[in-house]
Amino acid sequence: MTDWDPRTNGTLRGFIIIVAIAAGITAAGQAGAIGLGLVLFLIQIAFIVAICIFLFVLWRQNRHEIALWPLRSRVVFYGAALLAIFDIVARFILPWPVGALQALAFFGVLGACLYAMVRVWRDQHSYGY
Repeated sequence: MTDWDPRTNGTLRGFIIIVAIAAGITAAGQAGAIGLGLVLFLIQIAFIVAICIFLFVLWRQNRHEIALWPLRSRVVFYGAALLAIFDIVARFILPWPVGALQALAFFGVLGACLYAMVRVWRDQHSYGY
């Protein structure tokens, strides 16, 4: 590799991005706890945005198929998805003290939402077998 072309090696570019992020977090940690807290908060926001983008792309690919489902199935599927997103956002954004009961409630609600979505998806793809 004689000259730098970012399109040629995606792995190298990924590692450079990871090293840059790690260096930024380390530099923020040297600045004090306030800087590190801000960086961690921004990473949490970026994580939530990444999850939302992934779910949006997944929905865009399957929205025509979901539109053919019965109304009850669509309401349960979309309701469970919205409740799961609200659960994740509330956990990361709201400053709640994290204890065993709060963690159990978080994972319980998230598990129930995922179960409802998978159950509806499988029911709509059973084809009468």
